Amino acid sequence: MRFRHPDGSTVHLAYCTNVHPAETLDGVLAQLRDHCEPVRRRLGRDRLGIGLWLAKDAARALVTDPSALRALRCALEQRGLEVVTLNGFPYEGFGAEKVKYRVYKPDWADPERLEHTTALARVLAGLLPDDVTEGSISTLPLAWRTACDEQRAETARTALRTLGDRLDALQELTGRSIRIALEPEPGCVVETTRDAIAPLTGIGHHRVGICVDTCHLATSFEDPDTALDDLARAGVPVVKSQLSAALHAEQPHLPDVREALAAFAEPRFLHQTRTATAAGLRGTDDLDEALAGDTLPDAAPWRAHFHVPLHADPTAPLTSTLPVLKSALSRLVGGPHPLTRHLEVETYTWEALPPELRPRGRGRLADGIAAELALARDLLTDLGLKELP
Repeated sequence: MRFRHPDGSTVHLAYCTNVHPAETLDGVLAQLRDHCEPVRRRLGRDRLGIGLWLAKDAARALVTDPSALRALRCALEQRGLEVVTLNGFPYEGFGAEKVKYRVYKPDWADPERLEHTTALARVLAGLLPDDVTEGSISTLPLAWRTACDEQRAETARTALRTLGDRLDALQELTGRSIRIALEPEPGCVVETTRDAIAPLTGIGHHRVGICVDTCHLATSFEDPDTALDDLARAGVPVVKSQLSAALHAEQPHLPDVREALAAFAEPRFLHQTRTATAAGLRGTDDLDEALAGDTLPDAAPWRAHFHVPLHADPTAPLTSTLPVLKSALSRLVGGPHPLTRHLEVETYTWEALPPELRPRGRGRLADGIAAELALARDLLTDLGLKELP
């Protein structure tokens, strides 16, 4: 979906396809048919943006076989879909029964991460619509914190500089400008936007910026205005933003709140949990750890890294951090000029919700994704942007 900002520029809104498991190119083509096109039809749009997630094998197939890339581009056009951004964070196995810490491997100190992201950039340059010259790829924020020492951190920074140089060469060759966005995430080397400033200014390449994920922002109890002000002062560009909401528990000391939270503690994904204390942020790597005894202080609200559907609050006594998303979005695109032109709804946890909240079948999932995009569309038009055909 495209929107005209009051300054005349175009802002793109997509939804991320990492909600649909697929490891191969055939799987990606099936996604377009079974999920993405039905979402577009529910929204009554001739064109829908999708943020593709391409696993290692799918990316390799596309970059080594020009006919495969042409076939994917043709399928996108036939189904009324367009791609300006990729989710390059998960490498493979994101649809597995247990993902947890595996999503952070390989990290930016491993050669495979550089080669995979280079392949993604080449693919994206070939998928951009004819009238679009800028693409974005979000990626993991260097590494999980326990997997990184100074030597590996320097290796990671060198890899990102190398990638930046490759992207310069790619633009020379194709005329398409592809940028990379580190996505701060709780538990990683770069957990917050403030953590991102030193590495990104240290890399010092105009192709490398930040992806502001509003669930991660909220989970770390960051104030959107402060975070975006800090980035602006440091000259760090917001390459893209993922519109998402975290799980919020206002009174985690209460038994009924604990019981409600326990329904979201599931085996597939990591749900880092945080609380703000007078001594600073405290947290656990997963929600079940937070619920075990007195591991985490419970005198103040808890937030868990669980991407809950944007349009539907969890059942009371829990809520979501949708207000943080709204506040961030007003700064990102509500000013005289947009801080980013690539927005992506990223709720990949539909099938990990408590059983009574999970969609039953493809049709219900498409209904839910369409409802999320409709909410995001309404937020954008309320900020003065105009939806384009």
